[in-house]
Amino acid sequence: MATTPAATPPMLRRVNAGKLLSVLSTAGVMTGTGLIEATGLTRATVHAVCNDLIAMGWVVELDPGHDAPGTPVGRPSRRFEFNSQAGYVLGIDVGAAKTTVLLSDLRGETVAKTGRSFQSVKTPAEQTQVVNEAVLEVLAAADVTDSEVLAAGVGVAAPVDREGNILVDDEFWRRFDAGLTTRLTELHGWPVLLENDANLATLGEHWRGEARDVDDLVVLLAGERFGSGLMDSGRLLHGSRGGAGEMVYLKLVEGVGDTAGIARTAREQGAKAVADPTVKTSLRELAGSDPVTAELVFAAADAGDKVALGILQYVACRTARVLATLGILFNPELIVIGGAVAAAAESLLPSIRQQLATYTATPPRIAVSSLGDTIVSVGAVRRALNYVEQHALDLQLSSAR
Repeated sequence: MATTPAATPPMLRRVNAGKLLSVLSTAGVMTGTGLIEATGLTRATVHAVCNDLIAMGWVVELDPGHDAPGTPVGRPSRRFEFNSQAGYVLGIDVGAAKTTVLLSDLRGETVAKTGRSFQSVKTPAEQTQVVNEAVLEVLAAADVTDSEVLAAGVGVAAPVDREGNILVDDEFWRRFDAGLTTRLTELHGWPVLLENDANLATLGEHWRGEARDVDDLVVLLAGERFGSGLMDSGRLLHGSRGGAGEMVYLKLVEGVGDTAGIARTAREQGAKAVADPTVKTSLRELAGSDPVTAELVFAAADAGDKVALGILQYVACRTARVLATLGILFNPELIVIGGAVAAAAESLLPSIRQQLATYTATPPRIAVSSLGDTIVSVGAVRRALNYVEQHALDLQLSSAR
């Protein structure tokens, strides 16, 4: 029978350091007594491990605090604080049309943000170059060097397995198999963690969005293509090859038929109406000589245009069917609609909720994301922070600002 290896002093020190960092990274200033209560460790262990973390740069010690009135006079309490500027992480969203890059400190607070379009990109190498230019821009804006970056999370619109490999069974997914992570590591030296964009959106919503207190969650990215991230009991679901939550099955769903998202469907339906001279709609005047956009369809509907209102009713009906399949299959407490279309989708919610109740006896709550176009990059920051927390004692900090 296999036996569990005995815990050695270095192993125990490592476990205890992890406990203290986990507490300090989410708290403010804490005394030794507070850390003892939060971790269950002895006073001697807390102080010894804090001394190690201070020497490594992860923790700073502040001026001694004063004991509360009425307590015995003695040595002032030692006070500790997580050094959130000991390093930085990057959150990178590589979408079909653009990239969004966030630079954050170790508490996840955004230090700099930028975005670049892929409009003129024709090859994977050009796409990588655009992403790298955006990375260089945020680093320069914050005066941060490569050596201060501890990790980068990257989201792509394709299934990614647990080892960071992209599933290339679909032509659209193959566009993202461009060797981006290897190239960024070669250029900058920091680890790059690849993940599906909807999975990262789910991490972002659970961390900083509408689902902070929800552990059974689906996030539906609904812009150009539908894609979903799934969380069960606070744990992301990947599937054997990273395909959990992929929505190619929508081709088989009556009333849906493909993976086209809200923005694409609204745009295509609007363009079809404008192209028909027998259809009277203000979309024609709003668009002028430019192509019809989803934003124009929503604007026309808001102004009372009957054709645009009909398009959005069709979009709402189609989206309700998509949400119903997710609700029935995974039984989440909450489904969050995210992506660049989220703000506009707010107007669709009354119709979606009404129809959803006719498809399932246990409809989940529906909300739209407040994270806007950063939903994936915020989740990528969280993914990078998870890596830093797991490997903190193995990372070399270049500075302690």
